[in-house]
Amino acid sequence: MTKSSRPQSISNSISPPGSQGTLDDLRARIASVPEAPTCEPVDSRDEQAWSYCLRLLTSRARTRAELTERLVRRGYPDEVSGRVMDRLAAAGLINDADFATQWVRSRHTYSGKGKRALAAELRTKGVSAENAAAALAQIDADSERSRAEELVAKKLRTENLDDGGVRAARRLVAMLARRGYGQSLAYDVVKIALASEAERRNVG
Repeated sequence: MTKSSRPQSISNSISPPGSQGTLDDLRARIASVPEAPTCEPVDSRDEQAWSYCLRLLTSRARTRAELTERLVRRGYPDEVSGRVMDRLAAAGLINDADFATQWVRSRHTYSGKGKRALAAELRTKGVSAENAAAALAQIDADSERSRAEELVAKKLRTENLDDGGVRAARRLVAMLARRGYGQSLAYDVVKIALASEAERRNVG
């Protein structure tokens, strides 16, 4: 395969929920991958595993570990999985570093996930510690705090503060904890937000 015919990286293939455009782009790149040359001997197990992985990739981008695990479940031997993964990587259809970067960006922006939750998600997908750390570095302390403040502000609109905000504070801190925000940050963000909201309601 020449350099000009190689599909692009998957860095833009991980879309926010409900976005069809980037998934269509990934499918187009899959369709552009040439079939194995007919002049060379082809291992039928390799081609079956290859086709199976392409079908999986048409639904969403996946890591090398995710695809390998699916092949193991299907009973493919390690040597077949290894060859297919190398072939997918050479075709630009899997790239764990790009996957991690886009996963963190999307999940933080659209799902409000904090760094702790994102790190756990990347581990479950088999992303290496090095790639995970590089991806998580996109989120600095200011951006994580800002996202936590947005989540609290949205939830706080419907909270009852008749008890001085005690129950609301517990619920909001728990909400941030579930999304992967640290306890200290959660308490501080909720405390400031509750004080501001109480003042706004009293003035109103």
